[in-house]
Amino acid sequence: MANQGNNNHTARHGAVPMPTLRRLPGYLNYFKSLKINNVSYVSSSRIAGVFMMDATLVTKDLSYTGVRGKTKIGYNVDELIETMVSFLDFDSCDSAFLFGVGNLGRALINYQGLNQYGLKIIAGFDVDKNVINSSIKGVKIYGIDMFRDLSQTMAARIAIITTPGSSAQEIADLAVAWGVRAIWNFSPQSIKVPEHIIVENTSVYADLAVLLHRLNN
Repeated sequence: MANQGNNNHTARHGAVPMPTLRRLPGYLNYFKSLKINNVSYVSSSRIAGVFMMDATLVTKDLSYTGVRGKTKIGYNVDELIETMVSFLDFDSCDSAFLFGVGNLGRALINYQGLNQYGLKIIAGFDVDKNVINSSIKGVKIYGIDMFRDLSQTMAARIAIITTPGSSAQEIADLAVAWGVRAIWNFSPQSIKVPEHIIVENTSVYADLAVLLHRLNN
């Protein structure tokens, strides 16, 4: 994602609170469903009702993207979608390496939704000889020992880690050493990286623990 436009996006994103940034994709999915149902305008109060939140917070969230509603009319749905897609950089495409081609890794490669939101997995890496040299949805799986050389010819800024926790830090170190700038960590192990590296942890186990605790208490 190179060019001046992305620099502007980065500057704007820097000022956006993380809770807001996490809510924006949910808004976008809702706006797309409105468009499918031929809804042209939507009010902040209607959006707030769907997401069970205050309308002033919705208005504030949307204001970060630069979109503005009209009094007594609301927001233009087409404009909301176009603005949100651009703001979230979903109209561009970043490449990613995936480490750990087990059940979760395979699911992510097979999931075409990632491509629609600007992320393309271009290669997988594993230590299992049964999966090395195979292909999933056109994505070739390589031995982890091939990463150093391939990272020089297959450019990707993102590493997706779905390995067991015991090897997550080693994979993160390797990825950072050879040019990866952001890590999406699905392993149960937290990882340590230099300050300039972006890390997003997605723990299925942590989310499950929260869900079960709330359900049972």
